[in-house]
This record gives sequence, structure tokens and C-alpha cells, in this order.
Amino acid sequence: MTAMLEMRRVSKVHGSGPTEVRALREVDLTVDRGELVAVMGPSGSGKSTLLTIAGSLEEATSGEILIDGSEISDMSLDDRARLRRRSIGYVFQDFNLLAGLTAVENVALPLELDGVPSPQAQDSAYEALRSLGLEDRAVHFPDDLSGGEQQRVAVARAVVGNRRLLLADEPSGALDSVNGEAVMRLVRDACRRGMAGVVVTHDSQLAAWADRVVFLRDGRMVDQTISPSGPESLLEPGPSR
Repeated sequence: MTAMLEMRRVSKVHGSGPTEVRALREVDLTVDRGELVAVMGPSGSGKSTLLTIAGSLEEATSGEILIDGSEISDMSLDDRARLRRRSIGYVFQDFNLLAGLTAVENVALPLELDGVPSPQAQDSAYEALRSLGLEDRAVHFPDDLSGGEQQRVAVARAVVGNRRLLLADEPSGALDSVNGEAVMRLVRDACRRGMAGVVVTHDSQLAAWADRVVFLRDGRMVDQTISPSGPESLLEPGPSR
């Protein structure tokens, strides 16, 4: 079976000479369908850079990135944009919800940008929000939602439609433990439905929801562990580390 995400000897260098910064150093990472991988490491270790490169939002200096067997560097800019709209769901640290759109409009937007008729996109968006217990908040604007509600809207937007790869940067950041675990439960459930997931987190309690945890330091992958609960643990987190 083809992996959903493959990163082969991926490096990222910013600047040159005395100002050169190596954000990633020959990182190898493979994520299969249905698998949830957590990425941990200290600040500046390259975690967020790994996500943006995996999602084609940023180009690697060297190495290969394949999504569902297709090499990103072989794609045109239009093809990359289409891939992001159709196949990749993002959850950003600051949610990136559009203030002028309601919750349901935010969730429907990626579908509409990809040419899905508005009524169909809205129906899919409502269903995604309903699955997260947000049906009564669907017509509210982001400023009228709590942080936890905004987070769930962002997750709904990331998993709506036929997305195959979920990339989440600190999806539980700034949330209390209850809301943080609720978000990870939603991410875990998306992977249960067949998505591949990569989640950056600093919280080992939340990383325990993943099938595998990889550790970055100074741009290098220095270690990885497999959850003792295994990939069948879909409803409860694994033991704390």
C-alpha cells in the first residue's frame, strides 16, 4: 500500500553564510492511511517547518516529498494548489478562521473554492459541524465563539470533504485539558476514518493519542516511539509518558 505521506531526506535551509539556519536536516518520515503521528521537540527544532513542507506551503531545499505516491516537486503550482484544496486539511495554531464568515461558511469555503456547488458545500459543512456538536453555532461568527468552539470549527474545516492528509500545528494550544483532549479525540476519529494525520504538540499527554511519536531536535529526527496502546486505541488515549 502506498503511504499517504513520504518525506525522504528532506532538508530546509534559510539564509546563507553566517546567517544560515538549517531548519530541517535530512528528515525521513512516512505516514500511512489511518495512522496518527505526533511530532514533538523543543522550540526551534523544526516542527512547524516540517508541517508546512509536508503540506506544500513551503518548498524544501533538498529531498523528496510524496503525497499519495505523487512527488510534489513534479507538480505545477496549480496542481499543488488543487492538491491542498482537495486532499490536505490544516489546523493552524491561530485557527485562521475568516472573521467575516460564519462557522459553516468557514468550513464550506475550501469545498466552494474547489468548485463544489454552494448548497452541497454548505450541507457537507453543516454535517461536519454537527458531528462535532456545533450545529447550534453554525451561523455564528468566529468572534462570537469560544476558543474551544473556534478550535473545533478549524478541525471541521480540515476534515470536511474527501481530505486524505491532516496536518495540525499545536491543535490544542491555549486550550484547557478537557478541550485539548476533545480536539485530539476529533483528530483521532478522522484518522479512524482513513485519513493520515501529523500533529505537532508539546504536550506528552496529548501525544499519547498518536500511534507513533517522533522527536525533532535541531532539525533532525532523533528518536521515535510507538504507542503501547497501538493503532486500535481509537477512543481512549494511551498511557501518559
